[in-house]
Amino acid sequence: MNAFFTFINSSVGKKLLMSLTGIFMSLFLIEHLIGNLLLLKFDGGIAFDAYAHFMGGNPLVRTLEVGLLALFVIHIINGARVWLYNRKARNKKYGVYKLSDNTSFESRMIAITASFVLLFLVVHLQKFWVPVRFLHEESVASMVYSAFRDPLYVAFYVFSLIVLAYHLRHGFQSAFQTLGLRTKKYFGIIDFIAVLFWLVVPVGFAVIPLVIYFSAGSAVASIH
Repeated sequence: MNAFFTFINSSVGKKLLMSLTGIFMSLFLIEHLIGNLLLLKFDGGIAFDAYAHFMGGNPLVRTLEVGLLALFVIHIINGARVWLYNRKARNKKYGVYKLSDNTSFESRMIAITASFVLLFLVVHLQKFWVPVRFLHEESVASMVYSAFRDPLYVAFYVFSLIVLAYHLRHGFQSAFQTLGLRTKKYFGIIDFIAVLFWLVVPVGFAVIPLVIYFSAGSAVASIH
């Protein structure tokens, strides 16, 4: 056990943990997107509400939900540890810390995007997950449709997905590099999979609020 914690606290262990938690959370995004696409059926929210209530009432799903939340926390804490470790190492190397000299643009952007993604996650959970889990909202679909009729929230949501796409793009490159899979032999396959996650999935999420917002006067208007 001591050997495990020693490894996790090493620079390699931190990066490996960061890679694995990031990949597992990315897999969750696919399931979440498939469920959210039910909103575009415009059937009065019946299909999406059925999906939401199943996910909320299934003991296995609730257990996985707790596990996913734990992964988020581990990923966030470990990301902060990696950033602090790298900053400390650069301080020792350069003596005087200068942001522009000691960190690359890419590493600064990944820290900024991570902070914004965390902000988006907090807002998103407060707006949807908390009312569903603790306030027992009956129609999740009506709550989502209402939120996506607000132009400010739609703009925030879409912009957050652009930031998430950038974060995922860098994260996938780093993760597969850390795992030793981004070699010449698998370069094409890895990059194809990465594009599915960092581009296709965020675009899929972004399409949903845009379609709902611009359809607010027709099909969505029937949702109460």
